[in-house]
Amino acid sequence: MSGSAQRRAVVTGGNGFVGRHLVRRLLEQGCEVRVLDRADAAGGQRAPEGVQWISGDVRNPADVARAVHGGVDVVYHLAAIVGVDQYLADPLTVIDVNFTGTRHVLEAALRADARLVMTSTSEVFGKNPAVPWAEDDDRVLGSTSKARWSYGTSKALAEHLAFAFAERYGLPVSIVRYFNAFGPGQRPAYLVSRLVHRALNGRPLTVYDKGRQTRCLTYVGDAVEATVTAGTAESAVGEAFNIGGRRESTVAEVAELIGGLTGGEVPIRYVDTEASLGSAYEDLGRRIPDTDKAHRLLGWECRTPLRDGLARTVAWARTAPAWLALDDTGAE
Repeated sequence: MSGSAQRRAVVTGGNGFVGRHLVRRLLEQGCEVRVLDRADAAGGQRAPEGVQWISGDVRNPADVARAVHGGVDVVYHLAAIVGVDQYLADPLTVIDVNFTGTRHVLEAALRADARLVMTSTSEVFGKNPAVPWAEDDDRVLGSTSKARWSYGTSKALAEHLAFAFAERYGLPVSIVRYFNAFGPGQRPAYLVSRLVHRALNGRPLTVYDKGRQTRCLTYVGDAVEATVTAGTAESAVGEAFNIGGRRESTVAEVAELIGGLTGGEVPIRYVDTEASLGSAYEDLGRRIPDTDKAHRLLGWECRTPLRDGLARTVAWARTAPAWLALDDTGAE
């Protein structure tokens, strides 16, 4: 990262899963880093040593202003409510944080004359069946009566806000859309983290609908490299990028890989999605990114093979008794 030692960065949501990895990477590159996150984020864990910690909520503009002000070069906006359990249980908070909070961060970045990188999600594409998805492909969503779509819709509207600020005010913004990021420290409520958590706790691996769904998983280190590059490359300004692996794997294959890496004879328990999560949730058969744009403009590609990323995650989990003691549906 050219000139990184002189850069001052703010990371909203810097105490979350990807946020902690991003903060460490920025520190390694010589950045001065300030984190804005709730005091209760990540179960009381704190971001790495060497950062300035500001306890606050992006829904409060005064908290955002304390973190983002003159002298800041780049804002990495990661603060969001993420996870099936979250957007089924409390869609109002999901919408409020992801949309209202983003507006506050955009306004603060504009006042500070700072560059902004916002993280988004493959969920913005909804259930468009025409995979792989390029950045400008259509969004195909379900009914607004289903809370399942509150997350993807709120993140898409946040993207609209970012592009509108860029057009009206000239704010230099970039968007990175993660596709199934995983790795050490992720709360056990997602595909990989939950399977690893259950395997190491000797519990059956829960797989929905026979595991025929396919995903392109992205190791967190690769997602972080894309995010950092989006905050420095001039070619990233005004653009959105799909950030994901290129290998398409069935959920059943991922479960088998994790079972082998954990070394246990843990059975797989197949569950019906609707019976478990209710009719408010709709799963997707395939979720595949077209990442040619990220490769062309950022020089980025997902370099960590799936098995290697899973092995690193399992190795970390074996050394994390507090994480293993978490409820696999509980909050981070």
